[in-house]
Formats: sequence, structure tokens, C-alpha cells
Amino acid sequence: MYLLFALIGCGRIAKRHAEQITKYGKLVAVCDIIEDRAKEFAEEYGAKYYVSAEVMLLAEKEVNVIIICSPNGLHAVHSIMSLQAKRHVLCEKPLATTLKDARNMIVTAEKNNCKLFVVKQNRYNPPVIAVKELLDKDVLGNIFSFQINCFWNRPEAYYTGTWRGTKKLDGGTLFTQFSHFIDLLYWFLGDVKSVKSMIGNFEHPIIEIEDTGVVLLEMLNGALGTLNYTVNSFQHNMEGSFTIFGENGTVKIGGQYLNELEYQSIKNTEPIHLMPGNTANNYGYYHGSMSNHDKVYENLIKALSDDDFEMASAYDGLKTVEIIEKIYNYTLSPQK
Repeated sequence: MYLLFALIGCGRIAKRHAEQITKYGKLVAVCDIIEDRAKEFAEEYGAKYYVSAEVMLLAEKEVNVIIICSPNGLHAVHSIMSLQAKRHVLCEKPLATTLKDARNMIVTAEKNNCKLFVVKQNRYNPPVIAVKELLDKDVLGNIFSFQINCFWNRPEAYYTGTWRGTKKLDGGTLFTQFSHFIDLLYWFLGDVKSVKSMIGNFEHPIIEIEDTGVVLLEMLNGALGTLNYTVNSFQHNMEGSFTIFGENGTVKIGGQYLNELEYQSIKNTEPIHLMPGNTANNYGYYHGSMSNHDKVYENLIKALSDDDFEMASAYDGLKTVEIIEKIYNYTLSPQK
């Protein structure tokens, strides 16, 4: 399947998408409100550039898929605009920053008979795949409890002069840094019944959101767990881990980016040996989640040609937003 793509938002993550698009089709057009950035990006990938998404959608009528890489708070407006133009959409995480917006995106996709997907690249990490298989086969038995640790570093320079850290366009640390962990919580263990949380901003006075949070979670299946997160790990990212305590075993996915199977003790089961996964996304002075956009696009192409093929759907993205909204609604606002 050869497809024509257009991309909205020419920031760092957009390059990961452009690299993959060339394997499956052509990047026809890009859009960014900063004209110099849009022009430079377009020249690098042989595309046209625009500073208005509306103009691009009207002009590039042959495009099949729109990739949304704009700031979090614009994902909904750009996705809905693209879906109304009868284009399929692949949206970077998070799907949206409010549950209302996420629902409107899904309704718009259905009304226009278009497909809407969200990027969930950590699902393709080898240890994540291995643990998901254990859970699907009920190897671990009843799940008693879990622990999620997200200890990363984001210096002040990361937030200075950008949309990051703003309530309107960023939305919160759980949306920008750790939504993949919330996605895996839902993918592994199902829905959340209740939450209690405390959040605060200790090290980043220039931002409008939290830099640290502690969350207690009760799942519908009865499991109890904690989510501890911060972007105040001194100088470097330290850990991104997910530990599950079950009736028949305990497993821990760890490393900095959920990229290692750090611990496994499972009843009547041989140790799992995994091939190395991709490296993390390198953005210069900081690193992000695992760079699995190759897997994202491989599965996107399959999902566009086969309605029954399972990929991270808009509904999965909605559940992530719903859980994060529950956490933030409990705390009401960041505590200083």
C-alpha cells in the first residue's frame, strides 16, 4: 500500500514520523505556524510547506493520512479538522488533554468514516510484549498489586520558551512524559476504579503544571497499585518501570524506558530471554521513550488495509486521557 502523507507540527518527534513515512509512501506536505521551521523541514523531505493547517487540507486533496505532531492541547482541533476533511489520522500521544475532546475526536472519525489512531510505541518494547503475553495467557494468575515508577529528568531549558509546561498546551506531566505508562496500565490490567493522588511543583517555577506526583490506584479487577513520577531525577533519567505481583509470579519491566525485563520469578515457567529492542529517542540534552515508530508505521499500514487488524485505537487513547483526568481531578490543582 503506497500512501500520501501530510504532517502537522514540525518539532522533534515529527522527524521520527518522516523517517518512517518514506518507507511506505511520500510525505507530500508539512505544516507549522513557525514558517522557517516548516520550510526547513519541507526542504529536508522534499515536501511542500504551509503555516495554516486549514489551507494545507484544502490544497492537498490527494493526501490519505494526516500525522498530528502539534502540541498536546492542539491534538483535538487538528485531528478533528483532518477527519472532517475525510483523511485518516495518526495522532501523537496523548490523544487529547480532556476526555471531552477525546470523545469528540472519536465521534468525528465515525461520522466521516475515517480511522483514528494514537501513537503508543512502548507497546512494542520486547519486555512489554512478553509481559502482555503472560497476562493474556493468565500465567501470573490473579493480580494482587503493581508499582509504576517514572523517574526522569527535564531541565529548565526543556521548558523555556516553548509550549511545554503550560496548562493549555501541555496539560500536565502525565500527558507529556508519562502517558505511555498510563496506557500500559490500562492495556495490562484493565480499567481504574478509583484514585487518590498528590502532586506538586518543586523544581520548575517557570511552569504551570506539576513536576512530581504520587498516586494510589484501585483497579476494577481488585488489584492495588502505586504510580510515583517525577521529572526531578538529578541530571539524568533514572528509571521507568512497571512491576506486577501476581498469584503465580512477579515480573518487573525496568531500565530507563521500560526496555529491560529486570526481574522474573514465575511458577513452572522457564526464564524469558529477549532480543534487544530499539534505543530511546535522543533529543540532545534529554531522552524520551523507546524509539519504536518503525513498529507504529508497520502496524498502521496493516490497520488501514484491514479493519480487523488490532492497533492502538482512539478508544485506547481515550482511556489514557480518562485515567489521567481522574488523577488530576482528585488533586484539583498542583500544590506549590
